[in-house]
Amino acid sequence: MNDMLEKDLEEYDPELYRIIAQESERQRLGLELIASENFTSRSVLQCLGSCLHNKYSEGLPGKRYYGGNEYIDEIEILAQRRCLEAFGLSPSEWGCNVQPYSGSPANFAVYTGLLEPHGRIMGLDLPDGGHLTHGFFTNNKKISATSIFFESMPYKVNPDTGLIDYDQLSYDAKLFKPKIIIAGVSCYSRCLDYKKFREIADENNAYLFSDMAHIAGLVAAGIIPSPFKYSDVVSTTTHKTLRGPRAGVIFYRKGIRDIRKNGETVMYDLEDKINQAVFPGLQGGPHNHAIAGIAVAMKQATTHNFFKYQEQVVANAKRLCSQLQNLGYKISTDGTDLHMLLVDLRSNNLTGSKAEKVLETISIACNKNTVPGDKSALNPHGLRLGTPALTTRGLKEEDFDRVAIYIHKGLQLANEITLKSGPKLVDFNNVLKSDATIQQKVNDLKEEVENFAGKFPLPGLF
Repeated sequence: MNDMLEKDLEEYDPELYRIIAQESERQRLGLELIASENFTSRSVLQCLGSCLHNKYSEGLPGKRYYGGNEYIDEIEILAQRRCLEAFGLSPSEWGCNVQPYSGSPANFAVYTGLLEPHGRIMGLDLPDGGHLTHGFFTNNKKISATSIFFESMPYKVNPDTGLIDYDQLSYDAKLFKPKIIIAGVSCYSRCLDYKKFREIADENNAYLFSDMAHIAGLVAAGIIPSPFKYSDVVSTTTHKTLRGPRAGVIFYRKGIRDIRKNGETVMYDLEDKINQAVFPGLQGGPHNHAIAGIAVAMKQATTHNFFKYQEQVVANAKRLCSQLQNLGYKISTDGTDLHMLLVDLRSNNLTGSKAEKVLETISIACNKNTVPGDKSALNPHGLRLGTPALTTRGLKEEDFDRVAIYIHKGLQLANEITLKSGPKLVDFNNVLKSDATIQQKVNDLKEEVENFAGKFPLPGLF
């Protein structure tokens, strides 16, 4: 048994090792444009594969339910301190919980801590760029657990500009009276007006909860406005623009005054509400190897190199956006302030599903996405593109000129396939797989993309 425990993966399980090696090669030879993905550092990966994985440590530092946690306590306290430092927060004004397993559990912990069952929330609608955990539901089904256990009313973007309609949000909030207003996005390429969100929250005696999962790295670098000045609670993932492990963090303001009880000003304690919602409310033992990875990532986020990286992420996104616009593509909100952009393919007679599929076959990874006005998240007309992962690999603006051309060639190929297949996705996929002429074009373009991608180093993989 001990011999089994000491064997390397390649020796003990060559079948699994082969699959992981293939994935590593796919990442090396592909262009990763999924906005929520990135390549983490070798030091973070070393934390994730360390002995910290072995330890159980339910509870908070100094209040564990198991013994043997003296060093785990040190690591978690270090991660908490570095989280505050990364975002320039005073420990007398802000605290944080680094135990959420990822962003969705972190968000659900916020709702659980601050609301009673069926409490009311307002978040950006999923088709308009919001996230599932912000309360998404359809006419026929409550999709997210958030909408199952809490009462949700979405706010929208202006269908012409693609920008959040703050006036309509203010009007609807006065009618709905939410207890939480969520300022956060999953596919929206402009900076949020946190001051306006705060004003609307105050008008309705609501908490302002900012979900900065996508933009946390940009916030830490000071590239875009921070949500902390105006928010009561802020959540984030740590693996997107922050380039850390797959995990979540919740920040909570300390000692805020609450005017929600009979008009009288009283004090409330968000710290206990959030911490108890995470554990024992929703989770068991924290992932200590991931918490160590958070500590590393937050240290990296305070460096000058990280600032320059985030500058490049935004510069690359703006360049990709302008190049695609020059090629005739419509971009939702007519541009980007952030690390991502949303291509509206309706005028190109394409669906996001077809575009995503063709690009995947030529080694460009991105994802279909709804655009304002779409009725189905499964058959949308948008394509979401993000620049963090390729920026991590060292691509600059001129390299994204090439990326834009590859995307354009792929979408032209998708139009050619549609002419042969008709509108149905199943027929489209059949032509993509079986038509010899199409296959040759796919192979030629894939080779060109992989030769280009292979020139750039890919950190931390085996």
